[in-house]
Amino acid sequence: MKIKSFLAKPFASYIYKQIKKGMETAVEDQQSIFNHLIKVGTKTDFGKEHGFEKIKTYEDFVKQVPIRDYEAFKVYIERIKEGKHNVLWKGQPIYFAKTSGTTSGVKYIPITKDSIPNHINTARNALLCYMAETGNTQFADGKLIFLSGSPELERVGGIPTGRLSGIVNHHVPKYLRSNQMPSYETNCIEEWEEKLDKIVEETINQNMTLISGIPPWMQMYFDRLEEKSGKKISELFPDFSVMVQGGVNFEPYKAKLFESIGKKIDCIELFPASEGFFAFQDSQNAEGLLLNTNSGIFFEFIPAAEIFSENPTRLSLKDVKVGENYALIINNNAGLWGYNIGDTVKFLSTSPYRLVVTGRTKHFISAFGEHVIGEEVEAALSKAAEEEHVKVTEFTVAPMIAQGEGKSYHEWFIEFENTPEDMNRFAKKINENLRAKNVYYDDLIAGNILQQLKISPVNKNGFIDYMKSIGKLGGQNKLPRLSNDRKIADALEAYVAN
Repeated sequence: MKIKSFLAKPFASYIYKQIKKGMETAVEDQQSIFNHLIKVGTKTDFGKEHGFEKIKTYEDFVKQVPIRDYEAFKVYIERIKEGKHNVLWKGQPIYFAKTSGTTSGVKYIPITKDSIPNHINTARNALLCYMAETGNTQFADGKLIFLSGSPELERVGGIPTGRLSGIVNHHVPKYLRSNQMPSYETNCIEEWEEKLDKIVEETINQNMTLISGIPPWMQMYFDRLEEKSGKKISELFPDFSVMVQGGVNFEPYKAKLFESIGKKIDCIELFPASEGFFAFQDSQNAEGLLLNTNSGIFFEFIPAAEIFSENPTRLSLKDVKVGENYALIINNNAGLWGYNIGDTVKFLSTSPYRLVVTGRTKHFISAFGEHVIGEEVEAALSKAAEEEHVKVTEFTVAPMIAQGEGKSYHEWFIEFENTPEDMNRFAKKINENLRAKNVYYDDLIAGNILQQLKISPVNKNGFIDYMKSIGKLGGQNKLPRLSNDRKIADALEAYVAN
């Protein structure tokens, strides 16, 4: 055993015990965080404008602070860019995490001196929990790769600004720097395919033991390695034992990733975002991700069906129920207040608080009143794919509204690793699985309002070509699973197999 893996053992054991203790005090820890946030927030512009001095309880907070998305926060971000202090949190942010996806284009999410440990320590804790539970510390002695955005930062309003993964790169502990791949120069390459080629070149002969990233981009990395070497990943990297992923649901990608690797290996799932690191997989033996209840974030939950209501029900952690879909709302020590991050979650247990991410509040199909969500389409496809021994590379779904004669339907754009023997049977299985998951969709099919879904097979690398065409290839970019219009679907028609 080498020195890093040897020293990791006692530290992993210590952190693991702390996290186990935190499972018992989650509600109390949330209350302590709430009290601290209000105390600090009272002295900010936001706190003064929202009467924080009157807030004594969570119920008071709900009355004073409405739910907001980024659009409603922009006015405060602009003040920070102008150089003002104590706007959303004390002082000024130490970074802006730059992300996209809103009607206003680029979002600038504040990260403060108080909030940066949430981003850094949570990823560390996930690995330490894994070490403590499994006893596998050897991967710490090999080479580790984090497929991420460029660490080069610009300045916006005098504040260092970049992709979250690039910011976090600057905080990798010194003891891991010698293990980290790729080189800093390669990581700074903006063009994804050029960067990928360089990553392959730098890592193909290394002893890679941990690989981390968003699943579709890890798959691209594996494909390039296989093309260049003619070997499965486990042959190239015999000591590769841990895969860390987040950003999208892992299930639709799992079969193909393991096929590329050539065997099953341990996986650690994470739930990070620019706004905070919300949850992580703390155990290989339990379903779901452990909510990060003692890391500077006070969580709120809104029943998913009410998210667009004028006065939705707002719940703190102690009132959530297992099995219900909630929109996740955060308040944190970077100065986000009543902030709707756009994700929906469902608790699998409340002792401890473990959850799964079920979709995006803006990514759904309800063109006909069905309100189909990401969790439902992913489960419907995964079950059919397993039964039919089909591997799916990527997919997305959109409504097709009939013009003139014929019935409307859901159109599934799917890129297959191996095409189903019988495409009609495969489509029927997905359709029946979705009917079993969503009662409204079932009613529309049974009532002859909708016809069975249709599959449009996408050419090999069609989704990669599409993402390239819109300038969103690689890094932290993700393809929406669902759209309530045909903007993506119409663009994808150019990549459909004839």
